[in-house]
Amino acid sequence: MRVLLAGATGLVGAQVLQRLLVDPRCTSVLAPSRRALGVQHARLRNPVLDFEQLPQHDDDWQVDAAICALGSTMKQAGSRQAFHRIDHDYPLAIARRVRAQGCTVFALNSAAGANPRAWVFYSRVKGELERDLQALDFASLTLVRPGLIGGERSEYRAGEQLAGKVLGALAPVLPRAWRINPASNIAAALVEAALAPQPGVRVVGAAALA
Repeated sequence: MRVLLAGATGLVGAQVLQRLLVDPRCTSVLAPSRRALGVQHARLRNPVLDFEQLPQHDDDWQVDAAICALGSTMKQAGSRQAFHRIDHDYPLAIARRVRAQGCTVFALNSAAGANPRAWVFYSRVKGELERDLQALDFASLTLVRPGLIGGERSEYRAGEQLAGKVLGALAPVLPRAWRINPASNIAAALVEAALAPQPGVRVVGAAALA
């Protein structure tokens, strides 16, 4: 299968890329990014582009499946408007682009609590994206909803570090849905959703990712 991966520079996306490049079911990976990945592989194409201006007539975007691991934080984005653009508008634009080119399979790294009517802005944006993706009528749409993601990030996040230590210590007595979700588990779920798609809309919750 030919797979598009958006968000390959992030914690989860980088692990998704590693898995795709060694999986014999994947014949090629298109990984557009805002900066070069610095990865060389015969099956990898890494166009550097502006997500504000996606190519509209590019046959390279004809893929069998797409995985989106794009995401930011309010601190990284700098404002609610910028966060909405990165976490909603960019993924939706990519989904529309590949859907128009015939792609029928889409897997999204979303978040626990995603709900278009949520009081929390972060959860509401994630829920709006899930809702808008369902309107595109993919034959297979998988919404992966992790809780706190575990793994070594390139940037320091004090809140996540503290929460990770607390949840890690309490893991033996916590329900599975409250435990840390390793980035490797999330990546595995996204890759499997893309390469072995199931029909309809499927949600993979935090408990299944612990």
